[in-house]
Amino acid sequence: MYAYTIRRVLIFIPMLIMLSIIVFGLAKAAPGDPFTGKILDPTVDPEVFEQQREALGLNDPIPVQYARWASAMATGDFGTSMYYKGKSVQSLIQERALNTIYLGLFSLAITILVAIPIGMYSARNPYSLLDYSATTFGFMGLAIPNFFFGLVAIYLLSIKLGWFPAQGTISGTEIGGWEEWKSRLHHMVLPGITLGLAGTASYMRYMRSEMLDVLKSDYIRTARAKGMGERNILYKQALRNAIIPIITLMGFEFGALLSGAIITEQVFNYPGIGTLFINSIMNRDYPVIMAITLLLGVAILIGNLLADIFYSLVDPRIRYD
Repeated sequence: MYAYTIRRVLIFIPMLIMLSIIVFGLAKAAPGDPFTGKILDPTVDPEVFEQQREALGLNDPIPVQYARWASAMATGDFGTSMYYKGKSVQSLIQERALNTIYLGLFSLAITILVAIPIGMYSARNPYSLLDYSATTFGFMGLAIPNFFFGLVAIYLLSIKLGWFPAQGTISGTEIGGWEEWKSRLHHMVLPGITLGLAGTASYMRYMRSEMLDVLKSDYIRTARAKGMGERNILYKQALRNAIIPIITLMGFEFGALLSGAIITEQVFNYPGIGTLFINSIMNRDYPVIMAITLLLGVAILIGNLLADIFYSLVDPRIRYD
């Protein structure tokens, strides 16, 4: 396992290099820069902006710009924001990263706690009322866009009923301790459910399908014939085998939650990496855009590595020797 993990980490290096080239190339292919567009003061002499471009190295050849950016990235220096004057990209991301991580973990917890039990029940009781209801929810969850569901949730659960706040992370800066965590959880309910909607629906369908196949297996019939209790069969035999494909999905979900939060955070005005990413795109703040995009790619790579490691923990037959 250790040798496999080291090999996978080493494979990350060329993948990260290719990812950085793609991210940098797409950023440079986009039209304009922070010194073009409506955000500029029309009374300022254009020569001033040209001098700023020269000072930031935006007029240098593309290979020179990439080499300078990549070498800085390798040392953990994400550069300086061109829109948020005087702030480093690293500080901007750090200010919002925890909010996005909290939201992603909260959404993933909702997905697991809802999808796996319902998927298991649907497999044990196929074509029951709950099974049909779960199937209907699954199709609707996959069909409804997250941003639309978020707007409906705000209208019904926040504006009409007043159960949950529609934006922000906490009620006020003066609270702390347990009250702060209660307020943070309260604010994460609507964006967390919205972010986890599609994942919950897909996990539920996968869990039902895999559990149905496992429950029909020969070793399950053998276990029943030997008198093993239904609870042991379900949790010790069937679940460990049915959950392996779910772990595959979770590996991709690790990065998908962060990237999916971009739209969800914008809908709920949630101050996380997603809102920072959208604002940076609107203002052509390319150092921030490239840093966040690269971090999302790294998150997906790490998620896949964790999924492979969890394989061997769930299924002892899987070894990476």
